[in-house]
Amino acid sequence: MDFLDIAIIAGAAFFGGALNAIAGGGSFLTLPALVFIGVPPVMANATGTVALLPGYMASAWGFRDLLRAPPGGLPLWAVAVVSGTGGAIGAALLLMTTDAAFSAIVPWLLLAATLLFAFGPKLLERLAKAGREISHGPVLTGVAILAVSIYGGYFNGGLGIVLLAVLRLLGEADINVANGVKNLLSALLTIIAVILYAGGGVVAWAEVVPMAVAAIVGGYVAARVSRKVPPQWVRGVVVVTGAVMTVLFFARG
Repeated sequence: MDFLDIAIIAGAAFFGGALNAIAGGGSFLTLPALVFIGVPPVMANATGTVALLPGYMASAWGFRDLLRAPPGGLPLWAVAVVSGTGGAIGAALLLMTTDAAFSAIVPWLLLAATLLFAFGPKLLERLAKAGREISHGPVLTGVAILAVSIYGGYFNGGLGIVLLAVLRLLGEADINVANGVKNLLSALLTIIAVILYAGGGVVAWAEVVPMAVAAIVGGYVAARVSRKVPPQWVRGVVVVTGAVMTVLFFARG
């Protein structure tokens, strides 16, 4: 890497870490930046996930006092085990995906994540209402958490909003508790995925170091200033960023 490459990926990680601290969507920036400097798509996806992991861990620690099992009868430790298992399955699927196949899938994944961010608030409101009306059990809880964790281990983009949607559908009425559980599960499944990525040799470690440092700084700065920024502005930035990256990846073919 030359200085320009480092500047590009560090800048992407800084703003990606900031977005993750406030609303999520950091991979909208880290994945394209890594691909732009020549990192193969599968490796770029894994490397970006590794670089943003410290932010997930910090967020989980910050919400530790709000952790409790979602409604449905499955204890929190079991939910964590299911989430870690899903993360491992998703990571294994990524390792079996060729760069050509992943390049074809990425635009659609970005599009889906962008739509989730765009319509997430209304979706969460409806799911919260539906969650109070649906009878939940351990099996439904486990299947739902497993499915979203597989997605997170494979791609990670928009993981936060997907997890929030599932937790609300499962009947968690307190949005702060849902956020805490979301951060815990995001951290756990990402840690498991990162271990498999490293074992599979798809992490560009030279790129990870400057990105991880930048992501930590970006997350800290965002945490300090986010209360002064209207949430709809932040969500708007995420949606616009996701839309632009989606169009670019579709155009790239």
